[in-house]
Amino acid sequence: MWAPVIYEGSPTPVRAFLSIAPKISISANMSRVSIVASYGGTLQQILFFCSIASMILGALAAMAQTKVKRPLAHSSIGHVGYIRTGFSCGTLEGIQSLLIGIFIYASMMIDAFAIVPALRQTRVKYIADLGALDNTNPISAMTFSITMFSYAGIPPLAGFCSKFYLLFVALGCGAYFLASVRVVTSVISRWAAGRLP
Repeated sequence: MWAPVIYEGSPTPVRAFLSIAPKISISANMSRVSIVASYGGTLQQILFFCSIASMILGALAAMAQTKVKRPLAHSSIGHVGYIRTGFSCGTLEGIQSLLIGIFIYASMMIDAFAIVPALRQTRVKYIADLGALDNTNPISAMTFSITMFSYAGIPPLAGFCSKFYLLFVALGCGAYFLASVRVVTSVISRWAAGRLP
């Protein structure tokens, strides 16, 4: 729950670091554990529950936000659940999808946080202020729109490929409820991210 406050009040490099670095380190440590250790049914159920809770919290909390930076924070919480799907299955395909998802997520966040200083110069603070961005700075508006569409998982962008691969990993390991929650929260987060561009 600290993410929205940090995203709102910290400088852009700190925000980008706190958005990307913890997810990479946690994913690397969990991948090491899943490769070395054998999965038990209880650990897998705990990881499934944590993944579902993170996806639901991120999607529902992003819907109620009015400022530009806060939906990014809540969508980041939801992306932890999407990425956690990869190692909650405990398969090699899950680890591969986790690494692909982390790489695509990191590149999208770097792009999003590179655009945020340009938005600050045009005094865009609320989502309602983004409507005039195409008149004042069309290149930033187009770049931000493409980034947010990829972040939401709109095909054929990279975010869709990541979410698609993680979805099929969940279906492949028999986590049908996790996959269905993932689809529903993806639709909700698409609506929340679609308000930004």
